[in-house]
Amino acid sequence: MTDALRQLSQEGVAVWLDDLSRSRLTSGNLAGLVRDRHVVGVTTNPTIFQAAISGKDDSYDAQLRDLALRGVTPDEAVRMLTTADVRAAADVLRPVYDASGGRDGRVSIEVDPRLARRTEATFAEAKQLWWLVDRPNVLIKIPATEAGLPAITATLAAGISVNVTLIFSVRRYRAVMEAYLAGLEQARANGHDLSTIESVASFFVSRVDTEIDKRLAGIGGEAAEAARGKAAIANARLAYQAYQEVFGDLEAGVAASDRWAALTAAGARPQRPLWASTGVKDPAYEDTRYVTELVAPGTVNTMPETTLNATADHGKIIGDTVRAGYPAAQADLASLADLGISYDDVVRTLEEEGIRKFEASWTDLLATVGAALKRFAGQGASE
Repeated sequence: MTDALRQLSQEGVAVWLDDLSRSRLTSGNLAGLVRDRHVVGVTTNPTIFQAAISGKDDSYDAQLRDLALRGVTPDEAVRMLTTADVRAAADVLRPVYDASGGRDGRVSIEVDPRLARRTEATFAEAKQLWWLVDRPNVLIKIPATEAGLPAITATLAAGISVNVTLIFSVRRYRAVMEAYLAGLEQARANGHDLSTIESVASFFVSRVDTEIDKRLAGIGGEAAEAARGKAAIANARLAYQAYQEVFGDLEAGVAASDRWAALTAAGARPQRPLWASTGVKDPAYEDTRYVTELVAPGTVNTMPETTLNATADHGKIIGDTVRAGYPAAQADLASLADLGISYDDVVRTLEEEGIRKFEASWTDLLATVGAALKRFAGQGASE
């Protein structure tokens, strides 16, 4: 049998898990995925934590009871619960971090999504999370909103590693890479060791197909049907092309500019593209398509466990499936404009929707934790 996840790793794609819960940690599940599934990183988001803490996982109860007895607010309790999980996951992945020289073995935690449009508050939250988790292998997730871009630069300038999230367009991705370069330059000026700063840029995939396929269905006709399911992969491939234009030919060790060469000489590493939202939403599509069609060196693919298992079971890794596809990717996106679909409107809609979804998950999580705190506080009062 072939080991598709091992093959993926050998092609230069870091396999990360897009999920975390207390039960994964206490049961040894995460450690098992690291050992058996080539998982070398973990990503989280507000929706993941909402699902974990709002579910039937009673392993949070002891900490919730202690928090209730202390009379903390739901906001503080959520931060204590989530940072505890991330800290523990970072400890599980610390050997990977050490073995990879800090490249992998990373665990991400996101700033409060309600701050997505507030630059200074986002930066303050990033610093607080970095301090709370207190692990060198954490990544602070900051959304790539217009307000988020200067916060990304400021956070990197403070020597803090960043996972930039909610990227949908190539244009915004270019702005993210510029924010990364500016942050590294400021970090160097501030006396930070650039070799200790890591960053990934989370480019969302499946949500693009979901939105565009919906619009194509409304248009109808053969041309619209032929365009279904092509936009997300095309968009991601063109993002990788932009990555190469900024950072150069990494395999050959050729920098794209004197600016990047100077940062490399100071110890900086490229901000890797991370393929996010790789779980297939449409059952008509192959369940591993956002993995097997986006194989390229120097990337990360963060997968929900269902996608991870599907790839292990029947994923076909045939080598680089990105760089030869640039012309076709450009043609696929151009065909959408011919059909009357505005790319700019699609990515704007997706960004706004992404922020709303994470805000809603955070609000639900606060409500769930608030109810638990009241319940445990009542139990404590009756003792």
